[in-house]
Amino acid sequence: MIDFIQAAQTAAATGEVAAAATDEVTRMGLWELFMKGGWLMWPLLILGGVTVFIFVERYMAIRKASGLDMNFMNRIRDYISDGKIRAAVDLCRKTNTPIARMIEKGIERIGRPMSDIQTAIENVANLEVSKLENGLPFLATIAGGAPMIGFLGTVIGMVQTFMDMAAAGGTVDMSLLSGGMYVAMVTTVAGLVVGIPAYFGYNYLVARIEKLVFQMEANSIAFMDILNQPVNK
Repeated sequence: MIDFIQAAQTAAATGEVAAAATDEVTRMGLWELFMKGGWLMWPLLILGGVTVFIFVERYMAIRKASGLDMNFMNRIRDYISDGKIRAAVDLCRKTNTPIARMIEKGIERIGRPMSDIQTAIENVANLEVSKLENGLPFLATIAGGAPMIGFLGTVIGMVQTFMDMAAAGGTVDMSLLSGGMYVAMVTTVAGLVVGIPAYFGYNYLVARIEKLVFQMEANSIAFMDILNQPVNK
């Protein structure tokens, strides 16, 4: 009977500690949670800022590169048909997009074999795509690395918890173990909060670049068709 009463008292005390911990988490703000995560939260915070910067900067660059006048190729066709090569080059330079720079290089190669023109256009296209992909490998690395850092925090937190349990001997105090558990849980959440947006952001930007590459290929084919037409002199 006495053992039953002691067990009930212990369970009640444990419930009170758990309830107090829950109330503490409820009252705790984002900054307090951040500090509970330990030093690993700082690399995750930096990676989160880098993720936002890369995504916004690449999104704006790709959006600008994708903007092209629908009548651009029609005007290029008219200029080349009329023999106004300089006017076509000036139009490309004023447009200032990857497609325009690609077409400009092709116009500058007019008079050479068609294979040389095609090669020059492809080289410019490859350079333009490489510029658009700048920073994306690092974004992909963050998408995979941030959750791993969070998992490292989980392991460190659990090690800290078991060390506290060993130091406490036979007495286990929930408040004593809360430090390691905070590190384990908060870093895991932070790693996922950084990694998941980086993953989706990377795939979204890659899809936008692939769409632009398709447009570049379509305009390249249209330009080669223009060159196969007779030129009016």
